[in-house]
Amino acid sequence: MDLLAQLPWVCDEAEEEMRYLTLLLSTTLCFAQIELPRSTGNQIVSHTGYTLSYNEEHEQADWVAYKLTASEVRAAMDRTNDYRADPKVRTGSASLHDYKGSGYDRGHLAPAADMKWSYTVMSESFYLSNMSPQKAGFNRGIWKGLEAQVRQWAIDNNSVYVATAGVLKSGLSSIGSNRVSVPRRYYKVILDYTEPEIKGIGFILPNESSKSSLKSYAV
Repeated sequence: MDLLAQLPWVCDEAEEEMRYLTLLLSTTLCFAQIELPRSTGNQIVSHTGYTLSYNEEHEQADWVAYKLTASEVRAAMDRTNDYRADPKVRTGSASLHDYKGSGYDRGHLAPAADMKWSYTVMSESFYLSNMSPQKAGFNRGIWKGLEAQVRQWAIDNNSVYVATAGVLKSGLSSIGSNRVSVPRRYYKVILDYTEPEIKGIGFILPNESSKSSLKSYAV
């Protein structure tokens, strides 16, 4: 991972957001060992290509975790674009109506481009439990760039583990009748769990357009 060697390992983010990143690194480590942690009070939902912890208060996942391999990155399944509610969420997930006219993108947490290895996993990536309200400039800009970087790391290292979502806390604005929270920041943790060099990296990015380098958001 060339980017890792260039990183200034410092962070000026709030303590609460660093707590999220520490939790998600732990989550990713546990996921790599096939033992997912249980989020108190939140439903753990398993789909074919990813697992998530659904936070009913914020109507979205507080973490989505999955393994991504080089062969999966090289697969070529077309996008299904079949956005819909997640039938596995017992309390009911967000709906399409929540996002309609909101001004926010339905931003993937586990990206569709990471789920190209079968029709089922591609389709399941469009469940709204795997979405979060993202500003267009963020979703289609630096967030998309980070997703592409993760795929390159999967190729370079044969496989990586990923955990990601919005930073959820009280006081966030919301959209729709289900009051889907709009995170101010998003995190992504990536772990290469292959010997002999186990390594990881985390990012916290503001939900806005940015021309800054990815490494400036590494923590």
